[in-house]
Amino acid sequence: MSESPSATPSLTGRDAALADSVRLGLPSTIADLSNLVRIPSVSWAAFDPAHVARSAEAVAALAEATGVFDSVRIARATIGDTDELGQPAVLARRQARNGAPTILLYAHHDVQPPGKDEDWDTEPFEPTVRGERLYGRGAADDKAGVMAHIASIRALTDVIGTDFDLGIALFIEGEEEFGSRSFETFLSDNADELRADAIVVADSGNWDDVTPALTVSLRGNVTFRLTVRPLEHASHSGMFGGAVPDAMLVMIRLLSSLWNEDGSVAVSGLTSHEGETPEYSEEQLRSETGLVEGVDPIGSGSLLSRIWWQPSITVTGIDAPSVANASNTLIPEVSVRLSARIAPGQSASDAADALVAHVRANTPFGVVATIDDIDTGNPFLVNTSGPIVEATKRSMADAWGVEPVDLGVGGSIPFIASLVESFPDAEILVTGVEDPHSRAHSPNESLHLGVFHRAVLAETLLLARLSSPER
Repeated sequence: MSESPSATPSLTGRDAALADSVRLGLPSTIADLSNLVRIPSVSWAAFDPAHVARSAEAVAALAEATGVFDSVRIARATIGDTDELGQPAVLARRQARNGAPTILLYAHHDVQPPGKDEDWDTEPFEPTVRGERLYGRGAADDKAGVMAHIASIRALTDVIGTDFDLGIALFIEGEEEFGSRSFETFLSDNADELRADAIVVADSGNWDDVTPALTVSLRGNVTFRLTVRPLEHASHSGMFGGAVPDAMLVMIRLLSSLWNEDGSVAVSGLTSHEGETPEYSEEQLRSETGLVEGVDPIGSGSLLSRIWWQPSITVTGIDAPSVANASNTLIPEVSVRLSARIAPGQSASDAADALVAHVRANTPFGVVATIDDIDTGNPFLVNTSGPIVEATKRSMADAWGVEPVDLGVGGSIPFIASLVESFPDAEILVTGVEDPHSRAHSPNESLHLGVFHRAVLAETLLLARLSSPER
């Protein structure tokens, strides 16, 4: 397991003792993480919810075993105005003492579906160490985030005991990968237990496996199902092809209108954000994404501006006859799932309006497209001027031996905007245990164990420094 270049040897006093505790506790931390990975806690509706419930119980037991919380419970909330309950979350709290701050530690214990087993080099729910990486669904996103919080609390109490002033709230969500559908209600129902001076969201990444990052911007998202049905029924493609528009022709023409020739988004009303980006080469992009040699990147502007500051649109699914089941017919109906990422500075509702208007204006041959199952999440820009943000960056630098990078992320964590709205005075710290090769959401998802070690140490140092000055 790779170590930080210089951080651990340079730490002294209590910080050195904390570093030793993190290092010595790492085997049991990884064992506990592996046990969580073995639970297939996919929160999507088509999967067995009993696994998510079992995962919540396992996380609650880990939180209880730290011995620091006044209360630990599993909680659920209704989805919007319905009576349907969301997936179970773990909520724990320790009250602050003597005027000390309270920090809320967030992660999620649910995971993405594994996809096809044949696309994995290992069993998706059997954690496997290969080299410096732990493979398995949820090994990085985000059960490692859960264990980073647990391991940090363990190391803190190992060195300074349980008699400290810092307040700690722990919120481990159970449906982040399925859209956090009950999140708004959960915040409202549990506002007092969640209230904090700072919120650590351990669900992002780092610049690379030796350089930490604090995520300072996230794109928003708009997703929906798009359906075209130009025919009441299928017809023979030889008998009527050339005179009758089939659903695939309509959909292809409509989808092609979403992008310019260079692959950038062509939807009027979707905006971009202006901001500086670090140096990032095409070679690094290819290494991190698997872009095939000879295939050009799309879009314009710096590579990172395309990922951080500009909108993008991806077709993530399609319902149509498979190649194996293809027949010589004009297809009556085709549906696709569209996922649009929205640049910081634009509201998701405005972006959704722009996308719907574009579809209405560009559906060919008089066909009326149907749009449903819309889901939105606002983008986010972090205010990095607070004292706890500064303390976090110092802790990262000390743990890693390298100054952290301010990172933009092309992905979305929509609930962060909800946290800001509910707790406007709290400092938001978006951290993470991933690196560019973690392949979150993809087959062969993995956690770099050296990154995990340093991320746990950084959080441990932060908690200790907020708990009490070193004596």
